[in-house]
Amino acid sequence: MGRTYFVEEAIGQYLSDLSTKLKPYVTGLLIGQCSLQRDYVIRAVRTPPKEEQKGDNVSPPNLASIDEEWITTHASQVSRMLPGGLLVLGVFIIATPELSKDSQNALRKLIFSVEKSLTKRRLWKPAEEEVSDRAALQICSATKKVVCRTYDVQDPKSSAKPADWKYQSALSASWLALDCTVNVNIHIPLLSTSPNHDLEKNTKNGLNRWSKQIEDSVFLINGQVKDDDAELLEGQKKLRGNTQSSTQFSDVKVLTQLSQGSSHRSTATVQVCSGSINLKGAVKCRAYVHNNKPKVKEAVQALKRDIINTLGDRCEILFEDLIINEGPHKKSFEREYHVLPQRLFVPIAGSSVMLSDYKFGDEAAGEIQERFVEMWDQSVPAEDIHIVEEINTVDICPIMDNMDDTQQKQLTKATLLLKLQQNMGVVIAAAVAVFASIFSFNYFSD
Repeated sequence: MGRTYFVEEAIGQYLSDLSTKLKPYVTGLLIGQCSLQRDYVIRAVRTPPKEEQKGDNVSPPNLASIDEEWITTHASQVSRMLPGGLLVLGVFIIATPELSKDSQNALRKLIFSVEKSLTKRRLWKPAEEEVSDRAALQICSATKKVVCRTYDVQDPKSSAKPADWKYQSALSASWLALDCTVNVNIHIPLLSTSPNHDLEKNTKNGLNRWSKQIEDSVFLINGQVKDDDAELLEGQKKLRGNTQSSTQFSDVKVLTQLSQGSSHRSTATVQVCSGSINLKGAVKCRAYVHNNKPKVKEAVQALKRDIINTLGDRCEILFEDLIINEGPHKKSFEREYHVLPQRLFVPIAGSSVMLSDYKFGDEAAGEIQERFVEMWDQSVPAEDIHIVEEINTVDICPIMDNMDDTQQKQLTKATLLLKLQQNMGVVIAAAVAVFASIFSFNYFSD
């Protein structure tokens, strides 16, 4: 039996409008949530036109000219703007009857390309039981016939399976939201054995280690630890209604010092470093889950991924900004402070779900509005842009240039001594002492 997609009714009108405006074909993304029981599609958004195509509403004459890289880049940008619980769960194409026979092959290729691009950026691994089917929606612009199929993106040889596409009114009008604020204080050493000090690569490696800590953390929902298989709303009164005010929020606390992992014992490693990257601040995180008897496990997993994604995405945005403003080959050996972009949320009309984005301090509201028009085909009034955070910083510390040979020998001797210690607490305490003698770690205070 194939999967069933329950689709926000307004999407049908949006796709119908696209079919009359854009010829001979248009592609786009399907946004929503997967669950073991059913899948939900709450947004569809067309691929933004390239600069040379703006204004004429005409695509190249055949599907062979589809720009795969442009579409996957759009998917990556859209993915950054999704709160926890939402993902790019498919691709659509609206084409004239003449192009219909080639549409399914084009969709298959795009689905695997998009998934590959998104997977490459992730700092978390999907769960074993996770749904790996992605939707391929084909619409004939003349007859309006809708054909929905799915492909298993974990299987490169996957063949198409039929799926149901069912419209439903007010589908996302009363979803459940989980909110939390996570205090971040991450120290990422730059090893002296890495002469080029690729800051982006080192940061990603450090975030990978930190993400495992988030995965193993204990989550308190409204002050309680709940069983994974319990219903999220168990013991709570479910709100009724189809307006944005019916959003039901759960306050979540993340206890990163308590581990639920199978291994509670870790080892200390002492390495000679020539600098460090320090990430410090408080990040606002949010996840949404459908209101059809969601399990605690689904909700917590969605929030964990938002915590991990939001910090990874911000670092990625910062490095992109540095490349644009300073060039890709800049090698700085001075201490630097950088401010990570702040998170903001924007409502979706007729939905309790909000989209996310990030802004630097000098970005005007107009730039954010332009981004939503380009990425989401959605106009956003300036008053609907809700900035939810204070400033978070990145502190990049190189080693002091004036370290003499004596200090280097002291460092080496101390390192050898540390390796001989058997007690983990002693190792950690000594390591702190050694690093403190080599670096001056002055964190930027919010």
